[in-house]
Amino acid sequence: MSTTTLIRDVNFERDLSIRKIKGKIFEILAFFAVLLGIAMLLTLLIDVFFDGLPWLSTRLFTEFPSRFPEKAGLRSALQGSIWLMVLTAAMAVPIGIGAGVYLEEFAPQNRITRFIEINVANLAGVPSIIYGLLGLGLFVRQLGLGRTLIAGAMTMALLVLPIIIVTTREAIRAVPRSIRQAALALGATDWEVSRDHVLIYSAPAIMTGVILAMSRAIGETAPLITIGALTYIAFDPKGPFDIFTVLPIQIFNWVSLPQSSFHGLAAAGIIILLVVLLSMNALAIWLRNRLIIRW
Repeated sequence: MSTTTLIRDVNFERDLSIRKIKGKIFEILAFFAVLLGIAMLLTLLIDVFFDGLPWLSTRLFTEFPSRFPEKAGLRSALQGSIWLMVLTAAMAVPIGIGAGVYLEEFAPQNRITRFIEINVANLAGVPSIIYGLLGLGLFVRQLGLGRTLIAGAMTMALLVLPIIIVTTREAIRAVPRSIRQAALALGATDWEVSRDHVLIYSAPAIMTGVILAMSRAIGETAPLITIGALTYIAFDPKGPFDIFTVLPIQIFNWVSLPQSSFHGLAAAGIIILLVVLLSMNALAIWLRNRLIIRW
């Protein structure tokens, strides 16, 4: 073995050892960063649970908001959230899935299609307050819908629509091309292939994306505050053209009050909202694991 080769091997071993040390240091730093994030999250959750558990009772589900904390509840906010989610899903889910199917299966590959795809992907990352300003200008003022449930639902539908479209496209793209080719070879039309095969096989992933999009919508506050959703509603919403409030806004209202009792009520509302969000995410995970098809 020549001297040059020996020196090269020594340098290689030294460089490899340095890279391993750097990699180990980065791994340790990343591990402590994860621990720090988890510790902060647990601290917040523990604080919320200690403040909110004494205020959890059936009264929260049966009573309207009140200026007396011992009489205050979340009845109108809960019903408003349910109304808002149903209306948002009714508008966003069919349009989002239909747009995703068209862009992935039928749309010609040209500049217009690529322009639409890029903008849909960008819209998924737009801050929610921008959608609130759009809803305020278009639905509340231009269309004259006012501060109603239907205006809020349209605004939230715009918010989650790009997420549903992107999720639908990714789910459809995961279906093997051989499924389409086999159906076409047997005489099926493009629409029959999409309806009877592609959508069936991609349905679990699409449903998961829809549930996660709805989970984001139910926790949003900024767009609804922007369009003028009220913080105090003492009656049950009867239809899509009624004024409304939702859980995040009611929680925000209680947090902003100076009395410590209302802060406890806000913590109890946060616990309820967390339970709803975690339940929706757990449902999405269960559907994905239960219905997914292994290729």
